[in-house]
Amino acid sequence: MKIEVSNLRKAFGEKVAVDIDQFTINHGDMLGLVGNNGAGKTTLFRLMLDLLKADDGQVNYEYVLPAVADGEATPPLRINPTESEEWKKYTGAYIDEGFLIDFLTPEEYFAFVGKICGMSKSESESRQNDFEHLMAGEILGQKKLIRDLSAGNKQKVGIIAALFNHPDLVILDEPFNFLDPSTQNVLKHTLTEYNRETGATIIISSHNLAHTIDICPRITLLEHGKIINDLENIDRSAEKELNDYFNQEG
Repeated sequence: MKIEVSNLRKAFGEKVAVDIDQFTINHGDMLGLVGNNGAGKTTLFRLMLDLLKADDGQVNYEYVLPAVADGEATPPLRINPTESEEWKKYTGAYIDEGFLIDFLTPEEYFAFVGKICGMSKSESESRQNDFEHLMAGEILGQKKLIRDLSAGNKQKVGIIAALFNHPDLVILDEPFNFLDPSTQNVLKHTLTEYNRETGATIIISSHNLAHTIDICPRITLLEHGKIINDLENIDRSAEKELNDYFNQEG
């Protein structure tokens, strides 16, 4: 999935949360979105997911359709998320606990996600098994509602649900929050392998700079809603510049 942001503006009263003239996220990018609190990361995600109405500008998705039977390439599908629901079947996202249905057990929730994605019961159960390492024996079979899980296990449920339907676009806000170090490493491997195997576009925001530098070949820095740097991060090449920015006084 390719994403094009054009003249996108969002303010809350006098506070400008997002102010981006042009920004393109290419198909297959694994992009880290970084910035201090209030930089506009979550607001940008909510605008991308049509959870907030922009004051101006737009976001467009471009989805590469499979080739037709004779192998001839088909034109990409261009979608404005404010005008069509078509993008949702290609997208998986987890922003916060509000994405969960917390009066269900994880098994019930995954079955629900599978059903709305058109999976059979057996397909849904098989897909749950794909995340056995990430679940670490703490999610299934616990006889607990999601609301009774720890913050870390709720986070796992949300991330798994975001990946459940093999999406072409994955958006995760602070995915490493609440996870123990072992699970953070499993998640880094899960996301990296998913990107490598499927070519999906993955966008994460994170205050954990080290994890972002570890897995994202491209890192975009936001400040007061504006993109102030868009860095290539090959073999951790962006590390010094990012550390200098976040360690500056004031």
